[in-house]
This record gives sequence, structure tokens and C-alpha cells, in this order.
Amino acid sequence: QVQLVESGGGLVQAGGSLSLSCAASGNILRINSMGWYRQAPGKQRELAATIVSGDRTTYAESVKGRFLISRDNAKNTVFLQMNSLNPEDTAVYYCYANIITATFRSFEGWGQGTPVTVSS
Repeated sequence: QVQLVESGGGLVQAGGSLSLSCAASGNILRINSMGWYRQAPGKQRELAATIVSGDRTTYAESVKGRFLISRDNAKNTVFLQMNSLNPEDTAVYYCYANIITATFRSFEGWGQGTPVTVSS
């Protein structure tokens, strides 16, 4: 069983910064990829940033240059540093992970979501 536990988020003024973290726990053999998706009110869930084996990263165009995703492999944790936030970044942010368990099963799952609100 694998669990994803998120922390961080909250309320910030435009131009401010927030950081998110997501820790994966359980019977983990290897993490193929982890990332952050976000869902704004009334909109579909969309990619914000991902990081895969070898620390290759992908960012949505709307967050490039402002968000930074990183990973602590020893702690099975992914971080999202969000800078220069604007009201359009307001959303629930979900951690995503693609993991191979110690029993060689594939796990794909989501965290519970953490809200980020940027006030103008």
C-alpha cells in the first residue's frame, strides 16, 4: 500500500511565494515519476510540473520560470516551490506519483489535494 501525503499551501498575496511537499510512503521499490497537478474552480485538472527518474522536469507554460519542482529521493518526497504567484494560480494542488512497489506492482495515485489561494 502506498500513500501520498501533501503539506504546504494556503493563502498568499499576489507576488508572494509558497511551497508544497508530498511524501510517498509504503512498500516502495522505485519511484518512476512524481509531480503536481492543479484544478481551479470550474476547470479541469491540469499539469503544473513533474519530475522523473534522472531529475528530468516538465513544467506547464504558465508556471515556467516561477515554479521549481525538486525531489529528495532518500525521503521519497517531491517539492514544489512557487514564486511570483498570481490569482490565476489559485487552485487545489494534487500530488501525483507513479511508483513500482516492492512486490513489483505498479501504483499510480493522487494525494488528497491542498488548496492554494492567491489574493490580488
